Amino acid sequence: MPVLTRDEAQTRARLLDVHRYRIDLDLTRGDEHFASTTVIRFTAREAGRTFVELKPATLRRATLDGTPLDPATLHGNRLPLTLTAGEHELRVEADMRYSRTGEGMHRFTDPADGRTYLYTQTFLDDVQRVFAAFDQPDLKALFDATVTAPPEWTVLGNAIATRTGPPEDGRWQLATTKPLSTYFVAFAAGPWHSIRTEHAGLPFALHCRQSLAPHLDTDAHEILDITRRCFDRFHEIFDEPYPFDSYDQAFVPEFNAGAMENPGLVTFRDEYVFRSAVTDTERMSRGTTIAHEMAHMWFGDLVTLQWWDDIWLNESFAEYMGVQILAEATRFDDTWTDFAIARKTWGYDADQRPSTHPVAPAPHDVHDTASALLNFDGISYAKGASALRQLVTWLGEKDFLTGINDHFARHRFGNATLADFIDSLARNTDRDVHAWAATWLRTSGADTLTPTVTDDGPDRWRLDLHHDGTRPHHLAIGLYDRTPGDPRTLTPREPHTTDLPTGPGTHSLTLPGPRPDLVLLNDGDLTYAKVRLDPGSWHTALTTLSGLPEPLSRAVLWNAARDMVRDGELHPHAYLDAARTHLPHENDIAVVQGVLAFARTHITDRYSTPTDRPHALTTLTELCHDLLDRTRHTTGTEGLRLAAARTLIDSATTPTTLHDWLRTGTAPGGPALDPELRWRILTRLAALGAATPHDIDTELARDPSATGQEGAARCRAALPDPAAKETAWHAMYTGDHLSNYLFTATAQGFWQPGQLDLVRPYRDRYYPDAIALATRRGPALAAAAGTHGFPHPLVEEETLRRGQDCLRDADPTPTLRRKLTDQLDDLRRALAVRTARTQP
Repeated sequence: MPVLTRDEAQTRARLLDVHRYRIDLDLTRGDEHFASTTVIRFTAREAGRTFVELKPATLRRATLDGTPLDPATLHGNRLPLTLTAGEHELRVEADMRYSRTGEGMHRFTDPADGRTYLYTQTFLDDVQRVFAAFDQPDLKALFDATVTAPPEWTVLGNAIATRTGPPEDGRWQLATTKPLSTYFVAFAAGPWHSIRTEHAGLPFALHCRQSLAPHLDTDAHEILDITRRCFDRFHEIFDEPYPFDSYDQAFVPEFNAGAMENPGLVTFRDEYVFRSAVTDTERMSRGTTIAHEMAHMWFGDLVTLQWWDDIWLNESFAEYMGVQILAEATRFDDTWTDFAIARKTWGYDADQRPSTHPVAPAPHDVHDTASALLNFDGISYAKGASALRQLVTWLGEKDFLTGINDHFARHRFGNATLADFIDSLARNTDRDVHAWAATWLRTSGADTLTPTVTDDGPDRWRLDLHHDGTRPHHLAIGLYDRTPGDPRTLTPREPHTTDLPTGPGTHSLTLPGPRPDLVLLNDGDLTYAKVRLDPGSWHTALTTLSGLPEPLSRAVLWNAARDMVRDGELHPHAYLDAARTHLPHENDIAVVQGVLAFARTHITDRYSTPTDRPHALTTLTELCHDLLDRTRHTTGTEGLRLAAARTLIDSATTPTTLHDWLRTGTAPGGPALDPELRWRILTRLAALGAATPHDIDTELARDPSATGQEGAARCRAALPDPAAKETAWHAMYTGDHLSNYLFTATAQGFWQPGQLDLVRPYRDRYYPDAIALATRRGPALAAAAGTHGFPHPLVEEETLRRGQDCLRDADPTPTLRRKLTDQLDDLRRALAVRTARTQP
């Protein structure tokens, strides 16, 4: 099916001025299809030919200015139009398919109660699955919509929705929107549980499915409090007020992303409605997402990118603002620690792969929508936000906000480019923002900063800072001494702040006083660069890491150790040993979760050989027991205990303790077993061969929710039984009945590191089956197959060889090709780490 190219979009934008859409959806036509009628009023600036996009099950009728168009001329997703200069009205009537992949109009029936819910995800080019559109971001228009739904349902949209006519007719009218890009148009329909309130004269609301109502009610005060506080803080720093008529937040099932910034109707994955215990860091993560999406109301919705090469203008800003505003406006004042260890590492990893790209790629590198989709990654989000944090540090917050407000004023309800944004900043500062953008936004890769520390006399010392990259950096250098009388803790000196010029090169500093015991580059994490430690500082860190006063400093140091492992400069088990020594004394939940996650998913399952893996798992379980023991009788440590209990379950090598926990309903020293922990235990038991299909069915009867269905799918796929593996494989790759979430759960259970001989025969089947699935079911399932479906445990040269053959000889879809390229690079790195034995 054709994808829109940048050249085609530019040609169409020169030809058309789109004024208004009138959309009518009928959601009462059955389980497979809905009716969609679209009327578009637009002007052709001159005579010419163009096309409108839609992906119908059946194109029933189309007229242009009352003249019928032949439905047979629809080619793929394009209906051709021949236009005279002047005003036109296009009418398109079609039957559209419901989706099970989170794209277009997604349909979900809740297994907990049988109720059905619908929502749209029209991002990038998926509006064509819902209604006919001139589908590109710079053809903004007003939208009017009417919806027919079952009478007991509630309909939501970008603007305030009201019932019209008798209630039994199920008719809804949505108010006219402000000018929107097509990819922002959103609908949600179903028997929602809703909590409505008002703030700043606007209606605010939360929505979820009925089976989650008690859980949303429990957290509604926190969610709404964060929403109000962030809303008010944005109004303090932005001159332009919130530009839409309402603010609904809908938590929807089987959502592919974290959330989507639809104006007036933000959709979130409904895992953010917590059914089970979570850590405070996970609550902070939900808050960051709320703030991120609200930031999009200005960055993306009010002012929208002109083409997809500038996606960072949406995502990097929302990522930065989400973290910063949550810290400024709410009790979650340590957001940058979580960002450093949970989000920034995502950017570093992506930036070191062959698929890396600049934060702001050149326009010709994003030549169509398929290539644009590939750039929604750790670079556009985490690296871009890190670059903006460095920009604010260098530019000053006052000038930064003045430039942003100038940008909003110049482009409100319109479209803008990188050049437009840089011009807005440059108009409000004496700094050379254009040069900054050239080095930070137009280049790829991560700089590495390496210190050499030497004595330079009795009262001074020398720091040679080696910079192998291309960007200037404004950074703080942390200086620490062992505390007299308590050598396991550190006392900070006044940090030294410096500006590194554009590299590469060596920047030398002579500093007063004795040589510090620990020199930590990028303390405070204000820049984006890989950092190393000199040998003396690393020796100090091994004994005092948990004694660093600030959690963000500890996160920077843990990230340095993580990166050294990935680069083969630190043995993976040395990282585990450091974690065993220091994590039981760590009080920051974000740091604990980040270190445990890397240890569990990378150290034990990828970087440890099958021979070394049992020792790694034992070290990890001992660490978790130590953490549980230290916090057993300490109030306020529930999150630490929960994080330890999760990893302890995932790392268990024998079933006895897990069976005992299931029987008693409590993890000793840990939390009571809620549904999430029960499914986690059963998944581990299944992988160990200590659970039966009957056990899984019994637990599913206990928890028949959608999450329970996913847990059961994960458990069944994890069973070390040939028949179970074949059944799971057939469900993933032969039948097309699995939703995006059930596919992911099945894939997660299938590839078990302790079952290499059992799963190895599926390696040969994976590549052709994944290509067929991606071709058949589209980008969302392609991403799932390339991410969760990849044979991660088979860290073997043969896996790499077959993957390289696939990329060279087969024809994966663009999404699958990108995922495979990244997976194979991670595999190549894991193979290298397994053979590296170098200590710093």
